[in-house]
Amino acid sequence: MTKGRIFSGMQPSGRFHLGNYMGALENWVRLQHEYECFFSIVDLHALTSSYSDTSKLQENVMEMAIDWLSAGLDPEKNVIFVQSHVKEHAELALLLGMSTPLSWLERVPTYKDKLQNWSAQGKDNNTYGFLGYPVLMAADIMLYKATCVPVGEDQSAHLELTREIVRRFNYLYNREVFPEPQAVFSKAKVLPGIDGRKMSKSYGNTIPFGAGPEEMWERIRMMTTDPQRIKKTDPGHPEVCIVYAFHKVFNPEEYEEIGARCRAGEIGCVECKKRLAEKMNALLADIHTKREELSKKPEYIKEVLDYGAQRARKEAEKTMAEVKTAMNVL
Repeated sequence: MTKGRIFSGMQPSGRFHLGNYMGALENWVRLQHEYECFFSIVDLHALTSSYSDTSKLQENVMEMAIDWLSAGLDPEKNVIFVQSHVKEHAELALLLGMSTPLSWLERVPTYKDKLQNWSAQGKDNNTYGFLGYPVLMAADIMLYKATCVPVGEDQSAHLELTREIVRRFNYLYNREVFPEPQAVFSKAKVLPGIDGRKMSKSYGNTIPFGAGPEEMWERIRMMTTDPQRIKKTDPGHPEVCIVYAFHKVFNPEEYEEIGARCRAGEIGCVECKKRLAEKMNALLADIHTKREELSKKPEYIKEVLDYGAQRARKEAEKTMAEVKTAMNVL
C-alpha cells in the first residue's frame, strides 16, 4: 500500500550529471516503491531560461528519459511523461494565474537572484513566463492532486507557494478540489564539481551520468586536490581535496583509511584518484551498461513517454473537469 501520490519533474536543459542523480533521481528510485509517482520531463519550464534557442530541446528530452530509465525508474510502476504532451498543464496554469497575486510571485526567493545571475551572463529573462514559473509548477503538482512532493531544503519556498495557491483556490470557489501537498525531504548526497565549486553544467565541472570508464577517469584525473601537497610524501590535507569528498560518497569503506594515509604522506594523489575511479566505475557499471543499451532504442523510449502521457492525461482530464465546474467555465 502506498503512502500517497507524488509529483516531481526535471528540466531537460542539457546532459544529466552525477550531481543531478545523487541530488534527486537516486531518491526517486527509492520513492517509487512507497508512493504512486508521476515523474515529468518539464520541457515547458525549460523554456523560461532557453526560449531563444530550442534547437536541442527534443534531444535533451530523449536523453533525460534514457537517464531516468537507466537509473532504475520503472515505466510500469510510475507515470513517466513529457509535460507538454499533456495540454492540461498549460490550461490549469492559465486559470490559476487569474487569481494568483503578483506580490506572491515577486517574493519567491530565487526570482530576483536568478534574474541578476542571468543578467550578468547577458541573458534577458525578465519575462512573463519566468515570473509565472511558480504558477506553472503549482499547476504541475495540483493537476494530479499530488499529496507529496520530494524537495530539498532550498525548494521549500516554492512548495509553500503551491500550498498557498491550493488554499486560495479552494477558498475562492468553496470546494476542496485540491489537497495541500506535503514536502518529502530527502537526504540528498551533495557532490561538488571537479573544480570544487557547485557541480553545474554552466561551470563545465560535471561528471556525466552514465559515463563509461574512460570518460570517468578523464574527469576524475582533472579533480582539484590539496594545492599545498607537492610530493607524495608531503603530509596532505584531505578535507580540502575534492577526490576525498568523492571517496566519502562512493567509497565509504576506505574513506577513513585513505584520509589517514593522505595525512601521513603514504598515498599519492594519482593512486588516490585511480582507487576512486575503480570504485565509481564498479558501482555505476550497471547504469552505464543499461544506458548504452537504451540509447540504441529510441522507438522504445518514445513508446514509454507516449504510454506515460496517456496515463497522465486521464488524471489531468478528470481534474480539469472539476476545476472548470468550480470556476463556472465549462
